[in-house]
Amino acid sequence: MTPLYGLLLLTLFAGLAMPLGALIAHFERITPEWLETELMHGITAFGGGALLSAISLVLVPEGIGHFSTWAAAMLFLLGGMMFMCLDIFLSHKKTAMSQLVAMLADFIPESLALGAALALGGVNAVLLAVLIAMQNLPEGFNAFRELKSSSDYAPWTIILCFSVLALCGPVSGVIAYLWLSDWPAIVSGIMLFASGGILYAVFQDIAPQVPLEKHWAPPMGAVLGFALGLVGYMLT
Repeated sequence: MTPLYGLLLLTLFAGLAMPLGALIAHFERITPEWLETELMHGITAFGGGALLSAISLVLVPEGIGHFSTWAAAMLFLLGGMMFMCLDIFLSHKKTAMSQLVAMLADFIPESLALGAALALGGVNAVLLAVLIAMQNLPEGFNAFRELKSSSDYAPWTIILCFSVLALCGPVSGVIAYLWLSDWPAIVSGIMLFASGGILYAVFQDIAPQVPLEKHWAPPMGAVLGFALGLVGYMLT
């Protein structure tokens, strides 16, 4: 199998975890209510762990290679700030499409990083694809339930929409594979930028005890704390 076909399969595998999560949410029937709440917290925490592992094991280690300490930290912080701005924008819109945009906000940069990692001969491409799928499964689960409760879309319409969105992964991966592989510094920058944004998303939407209503400082504090640790790691 050629690397390009392998990339298409890996990104499609990662993307199809979104409609699979939605499908599970559609057929899931759990009682009593407290048990369903516990399951939701468990699924959400699982997705957060997968995101953190993608940041710590793949994206940041691969991304810091082409930047100085302070440039890497600034790119990481910029990603967190951009995701914070997107979060504020979506919170004001309060439309059903906001859930889809939020779900794609980390999937597309991750797919770009996956395609670039494969083009550059990175050995972590399969690991990254698995981690993205582990993250997309609970995100699809949660997004389906939120869309179903806040919109008039039929369940199978939502699942079909998620299936179409899964194709953004192969498209992004192929773009990175064909056109970004000649600029490894850009690829590394995308990885660091995505890492900052994903970390913000973990603490804003996933870590259940941190978010406050219309308050974006706590998750941004997590981004700043990670950036401080990144500076210390690179300096040593």
